[in-house]
Amino acid sequence: MKIIVCIKQVPDTSEVRINPETNTLIREGVPSIINPYDLHAIEAALQIKDQDPASTVTALTMGPPHAEVALRDAIALGVDDAALLTDRAFAGSDTWATAYALAKAAEKIGFDMIFCGKQAIDGDTAQVGPEMAEFLNIPHIAYVKKIEKIETGKITVHRLMDDGYDVLESSLPLLMTVVKELNTPRLPSIKGKMRAKKIEIRKWTRQDIGAEDSLTGLNGSPTRVSNIFAPVIKKERKTITGTPDEMAAQILDELKALHCIQPG
Repeated sequence: MKIIVCIKQVPDTSEVRINPETNTLIREGVPSIINPYDLHAIEAALQIKDQDPASTVTALTMGPPHAEVALRDAIALGVDDAALLTDRAFAGSDTWATAYALAKAAEKIGFDMIFCGKQAIDGDTAQVGPEMAEFLNIPHIAYVKKIEKIETGKITVHRLMDDGYDVLESSLPLLMTVVKELNTPRLPSIKGKMRAKKIEIRKWTRQDIGAEDSLTGLNGSPTRVSNIFAPVIKKERKTITGTPDEMAAQILDELKALHCIQPG
């Protein structure tokens, strides 16, 4: 079984800063981590490998050269090898262009399964995984909360829904996006950390994966960020006094004034 796990290096949410001129995240000098949902994707792949030691797990990401750190962290957890898409041609990619580049890299690696976290905590779009599957022309299942069984050429999973879960069966190859309910990510081992320091990370450019220039980076991005801002947090407070019935009546009046409930 050949498994690819797509991961993303994201800024620590407590350190997010925005470039006011480009409306993009400032990543230089900001502490970065593996996207938390991607840790559950890594764990899902490693659990399959635990059951089938012949399986291989490859971590894949796209980003600037320092994204290599996230790949080494994945290797420390038990991933076999890793590939980094890093090229100025990828700069400014929206989810569509990102998915296209990752799909081209996945084709180069070869796979039976692809795991992704359900979404990244910096963009929160949940689009890249499903878009990758479309580019690869393979089925995908989003919000996987349980892998029930894997058989020759097919898999059965539970998909998280608002009112419970669906039980789905799919043929392979398949792309899955996973939720945190799926598992508890493991910690890196000392042996894994030592191996992560020594292993060579494959670094691929646009040409290396055979991606078209018109479909990568800004050239291949049909969407643009026109504005981005932090919401203003208002901390207005009002003290209500009186008997319980009087306070309840005052709260009701306040809710009506804010149009939270209809008068009457």
